[in-house]
Amino acid sequence: MKHQHLSLLLIILLASCGVSKRGATQSDERKISVAASIPSLEEHNEMVLAPEEIKDVVPKITDQVINTALSYSGVNYRYGGTNSNGMDCSGLMYVSFGQHDISLPRSSYQMAEHGETIPLDEINKGDLVFFKTSRKSRKINHVGLVVAVEGNDVQFIHSSTSRGVIISSLREGFWNHAFVKAARVL
Repeated sequence: MKHQHLSLLLIILLASCGVSKRGATQSDERKISVAASIPSLEEHNEMVLAPEEIKDVVPKITDQVINTALSYSGVNYRYGGTNSNGMDCSGLMYVSFGQHDISLPRSSYQMAEHGETIPLDEINKGDLVFFKTSRKSRKINHVGLVVAVEGNDVQFIHSSTSRGVIISSLREGFWNHAFVKAARVL
């Protein structure tokens, strides 16, 4: 009888060792992670910008892009270049916008197809100006970034083949004649 009691006690002890708390199931985990990723109404309202706040953000980004471009002033021209060792006109735009998470195509011709075409009398800081710098050229081959507009004087930064990254004016005869269009990407 002692053997029977001992055997029964041993079976109960072994059986109780196998019982443990139920772990989280996949569906429990999914519910937890989904619930944790949904912001509360208050958090959501804090993330949404009001229209007047959006108007404040664009000029800040515009100034940041312009300041980035201006930081390359004096850098020598280098075809295909995108750094302070040398850069071409589209490389300057590509880098200046890209550093602020605004993607543009790499070539001036492709950039000209981006954004909204705007009339010259509506041009603002941060707009792109496009040119055909050769009589033989059938497509846009040069781009600049407008840094200032004072009356009829539109100043833009670009990378010139002869002088590197400089500021020029649309009032200059060469650029006035070569001008094709302006576009707004911001």
